[in-house]
Amino acid sequence: MKKILILSFIYFNTIYSFAYSNNVLYEKIDLFGEVLEKIKKDYVDEVDQANVIDSAINGVLQSLDPYSAYMSPELFREMQTDTRGEFGGLGIEIGMEAGVVKVISPIDDTPAEKAGIKAGDYIVKIGKEQVQGKSLMEAVKLMRGPVGTSIDLTVRRKNVRKPIEFKITRKVIEVRSVNSEIIGDKKNLGYIRLKSFNENSDKQILLSIKKFEKNSKIKGYVIDLRNNPGGLLSQAINITDFFLNDGEIVSTKGRKVSETRKFFARKGDETKGKPLVVLINNGSASASEIFAGALKDHKRAIILGESSYGKGSVQSIIPLRNGGGMRLTISKYYLPSGKSISEVGVTPDIFVEEVGDDFKINSKADNQLNYAIKLFNS
Repeated sequence: MKKILILSFIYFNTIYSFAYSNNVLYEKIDLFGEVLEKIKKDYVDEVDQANVIDSAINGVLQSLDPYSAYMSPELFREMQTDTRGEFGGLGIEIGMEAGVVKVISPIDDTPAEKAGIKAGDYIVKIGKEQVQGKSLMEAVKLMRGPVGTSIDLTVRRKNVRKPIEFKITRKVIEVRSVNSEIIGDKKNLGYIRLKSFNENSDKQILLSIKKFEKNSKIKGYVIDLRNNPGGLLSQAINITDFFLNDGEIVSTKGRKVSETRKFFARKGDETKGKPLVVLINNGSASASEIFAGALKDHKRAIILGESSYGKGSVQSIIPLRNGGGMRLTISKYYLPSGKSISEVGVTPDIFVEEVGDDFKINSKADNQLNYAIKLFNS
């Protein structure tokens, strides 16, 4: 009898809790309808209610995290269209922070990088349009345009008092994701610059490694992930696997069982255990952080540079019945240690800050790369 009473109590409480939460939700929906009606009747200017609702939907998504966003049918079609050179971009990966567009990283050899845009810059103005209050997708749309046309960007930069203005000409952005060469005073280090984790990045990396391994002078590798905004999870796993002999690479956790997975390295280190130094900075994000974090946790590489961006989540593009779509975070990455990358990033083993007005990645003025080379000679 006692068990029946307890079960009845639990059942009653579950039903009550469900009914209560539903009532609260319906009250909020009614409140939203009331607010819309007040805006329609009393707001100083006439407004397009459809636009107001679009903004509300986007507000819901952006309240979740900086990477979830709503796309109107027009914008969603644009995002899915193969531009075939008709539209150009600036070459930057961006996110939202406190209602402002933040540069995750400029991509190498693109208009943004050449103009001087840096990881961590806040874009406050696009042309004559203030960014505050706009969605991430609206900002992206403003920055896109016909190849050869220019756009003015105004940014705020840490430790710089005044806004910085840039005039940038749009181009078709074609990223060759891998560059490699032999470096060092004794020409005995394999340098691999990975700019993004694209569909064929793993094949390009493997070709570079095999080429280096034929050279008996090669004593170690420098893997450069600075300003690499990430890309495909599968590529992060494949490329990390090249440098590990076993062990966990990364795990993902989401609400759905299908989004909760663990990925492990297969037997065989393509570099035969040679020493590795991985270069990262504030523009190293997502897949870059999986790679650097896994090698750090396994003590397979020395991580050198500055702390990475801290984008440890997976987004899915979901079509909506109105023809639009939304980008929604569906899971988070976790390093082999169990730590989350989100909002934290990967901390380097050796902190070396970018210095000098003439600093450029893989140049004589690249103090971070120069430091890495010295590690092999010490």
